[in-house]
Amino acid sequence: MTDASGPHFFILDDIPWPDAADAATAPRELVEAAKQSGARRKFLASGEGGFYSQYAEFPAGFTVPLHTHDHNEVILLTDGSCTMIGPDGQTLRAGDSMVLIGGYEYGFTAGADGMKFVTIRTGKADTQLTP
Repeated sequence: MTDASGPHFFILDDIPWPDAADAATAPRELVEAAKQSGARRKFLASGEGGFYSQYAEFPAGFTVPLHTHDHNEVILLTDGSCTMIGPDGQTLRAGDSMVLIGGYEYGFTAGADGMKFVTIRTGKADTQLTP
């Protein structure tokens, strides 16, 4: 972690796209499926102020299967859309957001134009796929 005082800036264009296998924080099978589809993410905050954040781009139709995290998170769509997997099937579009409490089971499918989004977590979350 960096110095705790002062602001910490994360300039998206200056942050490289890591190799998905080297930066894996999710189960290997999900990382491989994402890599093959063209999905990618950049890591932003890594504990500064207690936050962990990332920017991600998913292609049209890419599905993140049901899973849970052990920390709370906010997801903010910046472009495109996604539809949640589950009974309500809520669709989110650019500018929409959601708060997910740690342990909540969810998944989603990127819309026809794909999706770009920012995830902000309160900890370095572990990802568990639902069997």
